[in-house]
Amino acid sequence: NRDSTSRARQGLLTTPHGTVETPAFIFCATKAAVKAASPRDLTEHNVDIILANTYHLNLQPGAELIEQMGGLHKFMGWNGPMLTDSGGFQIFSLGHGSVSEEVKGNRHESRSTLLLDISEEGATFRSYIDGTTHTLTPESSIDIQRKLGPDLVVVLDECTPFHVDRDYTA
Repeated sequence: NRDSTSRARQGLLTTPHGTVETPAFIFCATKAAVKAASPRDLTEHNVDIILANTYHLNLQPGAELIEQMGGLHKFMGWNGPMLTDSGGFQIFSLGHGSVSEEVKGNRHESRSTLLLDISEEGATFRSYIDGTTHTLTPESSIDIQRKLGPDLVVVLDECTPFHVDRDYTA
């Protein structure tokens, strides 16, 4: 409820594809589609903004193809505000298992990791689709997102796992 007694920080975020009231619930369109909802459904139900995933879209169908098709908005038929994430969370889950397993501390050490290396330069991983090797850097994450063409982009971050020490987290 948005009234004068609310302590939440409220605002309006204006993008080239519309205005988002904040705080906002962002619907997830991981691979440029919201499951079980069409862009028309989203518009009819006053969805303010959706999120697409840099990591997944870069692996398939590829940022270059989406750019050639006019960007994510045209690619998926959505004319509202859109945000792309950096790919950092997917790198985290590649290296440390699913979120529920990470939270519970139940990593399966026998699980084949797709994460090959994390360094100051970025993260190197194998594609879950075809096994090819990729490196995602802060610069390449932004470049991929520019090709995807969202209204808002997120810089590459590292989601630190719960079991690392304070020095690693710092």
